[in-house]
Amino acid sequence: MERRTFLRIVGGAVGSCAIGARAALGAEGGQGADPKAAGPDGSTLPRRVLGRTGAQVSIVGFPGLSLVHGDQKRATEAIHAAFDKGVNHFDVAPAYGDGDAETKMGIGLQGIDRDKVFLSCKTKVRDAKGAREELERSLARLKTDRFDLYQLHALFTEEEVKRALGPGGAIETFMKSKDEGKARFFGFSAHTTRAALAAMKGFRFDTVMFPINFIEYFGMGFGKGVLALAKEQGAAVLAIKPMCRGAWKQGEKRTRQWWYRPVEDPREIGLAIRFTLSQEPVKVGFPPAFVDLLEKAIEAGRSYQPITGVELKELETLAASCESVFKRDEQKVACGGAPRAPLHPGSPHECCPGAFA
Repeated sequence: MERRTFLRIVGGAVGSCAIGARAALGAEGGQGADPKAAGPDGSTLPRRVLGRTGAQVSIVGFPGLSLVHGDQKRATEAIHAAFDKGVNHFDVAPAYGDGDAETKMGIGLQGIDRDKVFLSCKTKVRDAKGAREELERSLARLKTDRFDLYQLHALFTEEEVKRALGPGGAIETFMKSKDEGKARFFGFSAHTTRAALAAMKGFRFDTVMFPINFIEYFGMGFGKGVLALAKEQGAAVLAIKPMCRGAWKQGEKRTRQWWYRPVEDPREIGLAIRFTLSQEPVKVGFPPAFVDLLEKAIEAGRSYQPITGVELKELETLAASCESVFKRDEQKVACGGAPRAPLHPGSPHECCPGAFA
């Protein structure tokens, strides 16, 4: 019998048992636990404690957006293969393929013990009513009774943050969902420093999802302020774009159709992943939304070692030859403006229509 069905039948009687099951993921990964977790195939992938949540998660997370590139069979195979290699953090959002990724992940996760998966989802809706509708729809698509982490998705401006955290904002739904046992922890993803800092100052989030990669870091210090405040607050950083090699240059031959250029070379992948995972308090890195790049990131994660000074110099030199993906957004928002959607055609992270009306 599916756990979701079981919970529906026994209703409130499940109370204390459910709490114990939900705590199991965190209990597995206490500070004294083995930092590597063996998958069914004997492979190992380091895990880290996710800040103050106490949950232990794989240092490489599964990018749910990757599921839009194939059919259900390929999605299910990718999910199970990643889990077998030690990945236990799976992230998705309704914005990915207009629900397609959620549906595929919900089906693909069947057969895997729910209590061994750290499942996170996100919403771009900023009001309480809309966020509730999206939360319930996401739970149904993912065939689960709760999310381990629920997040505000793709914050760009301080105004968006105010609406989400203010009276009638999405955060009201977040808090109620915790009381209902439908969400354990809360976080957000942001693509500008202003939005990220405003969110952290406005609410005590457990996680911060933000672009942390060597090009943006060396090019304009992007991420430094976010990392510093997250560390001060004890929040865990979930790094996105760790394998971003910058914007496509005009006339440059594209290795794949994507809105930014991914790192493809095995050595560069290793350096990029290690750079990101060496920045405190980063706990997880999410590779680009392609299954083959996820597999390469997992390989790099297995042999993780902190980045060295010599390697940092190498990455700094490489970064100087690349173009920023986030500079336009960062500068425009810093000057009080709002990004013009879509700045990056093909990106699923563009702001919501009417967000700045």
